[in-house]
Amino acid sequence: MTVQLRPRAALLAVALSAALGSLAPAPVLAKPATVAKVDIPFEQFTLPNGLRVVVHTDRKAPIVAVNIWYHVGSKDEPAGRTGFAHLFEHLMFQGSENHDGEYFEPFKQVGVTGQNGTTNTDRTNYFENVPTTALDMALWMESDRMGHLLGAIDQAALDEQRGVVQNEKRQGENQPYGQVWEKLTRAMYPEGHPYHHSVIGSMNDLNAASLDDVKTWFRTWYGPNNAVLVLAGDIDVATAKEKVARYFGDIPAGPSMAQPKVDVAKREKSTREVMTDKVPQARIYRAWNVAQVGTTDIDQLQLFAQVLGGAKSSRLDQRLLHQDKLVDNISAGAYSSQLGSNFVIMASVKQGVDPAKVEAIIDEEVKRLTKDGPTADELSRGKTAFRAGFIRGIERIGGFGGKADALAECTVYEGDPGCFRTSLATIDAATAAQVRDVGAKWLGAGDHTIVVEPGARVALAELPSETPKPFTVP
Repeated sequence: MTVQLRPRAALLAVALSAALGSLAPAPVLAKPATVAKVDIPFEQFTLPNGLRVVVHTDRKAPIVAVNIWYHVGSKDEPAGRTGFAHLFEHLMFQGSENHDGEYFEPFKQVGVTGQNGTTNTDRTNYFENVPTTALDMALWMESDRMGHLLGAIDQAALDEQRGVVQNEKRQGENQPYGQVWEKLTRAMYPEGHPYHHSVIGSMNDLNAASLDDVKTWFRTWYGPNNAVLVLAGDIDVATAKEKVARYFGDIPAGPSMAQPKVDVAKREKSTREVMTDKVPQARIYRAWNVAQVGTTDIDQLQLFAQVLGGAKSSRLDQRLLHQDKLVDNISAGAYSSQLGSNFVIMASVKQGVDPAKVEAIIDEEVKRLTKDGPTADELSRGKTAFRAGFIRGIERIGGFGGKADALAECTVYEGDPGCFRTSLATIDAATAAQVRDVGAKWLGAGDHTIVVEPGARVALAELPSETPKPFTVP
């Protein structure tokens, strides 16, 4: 392990000076990957403190994508603490003990692109693309907020970001159809299930968040042993080992946290509700709880979705959009998550059309596909579309769906950075009978339908407040 010999703030100054002194010209764009070469070669290593590092070398441009995933999301929030994962994501951009200022500013100076952070049910991630000359600065910044954040979090920062998150929640719910997803999750998952509450949390729980609670969240979940760092681009594994050890090696490991058990919460009875909102047209949402990420079933359901409603040539598009002209748009998709996934159909009904008529056709087409399966041509097109979507994503080293993102997702959820190879192989080998059978297995009774009709918006009721469970570091 490499020990840091200079104060961390001095290291930042040196790294930033080096980056600004040798900014590279605009890179030449990489050529698209060919179908025959769908892969992301990688090497990996783990620091003594448990930080897992995955490295992909791509010398096409002098840029490195830095992508760090913490294996914590809204599923890990105890009762009375909803919204903590997302709130903490905001606090991670407010400076650290050795960088007293906005997190983004040093990155702006060196020409960062694609910088952001996101939170979902299962993980929180932070990512940026930087010139190779700025990699030291980026790693210093990421390591300082991983290992040296608590001293920079005070009541003023908490109050400010709490207000930002609450305003974000209001804005989201006031968007057309903005309350649907929370209504769906409440209906699809029983009380007590980690997915029952929304990622953004409740106003009551956000109001109750204390400074001690927030600091305990950091100590519990933000240790290097609960993180995966991916470096993709103009870097090799030897360079990565030296730099990562230098900047992250002195950060002590946090507690070892067990992950919740898989709980798909498969439903036996179909349910429905109708709501009104300030929307221009009716919209239908129908969802099923289906198999979790990393399973053959969820990969094959991706193919089922492509055939049913994933493209212009899909069955729902052909029937409802082109033939009968009953909808303005329609889609079907399988959205994978750690504990269980969702298969969702969404249809925007043309004005003047009875939503019940559209629902009846959706029922008919789902049942027909689960009974007869796809044709050979439909199956081939579905496989091509899935593969093409993956290729489009990994033409980029960073960003959503890019190489770094794909490697991080596989490592966090399945422990194997190359898990995408298994999914691609599953899709390539899938038969029409398998696609038919996986649809029949998961897409029968047990769906929940929400029909949103134009009308007055009714505010979404807050979930009942719960007494917070003890929140201590294990």
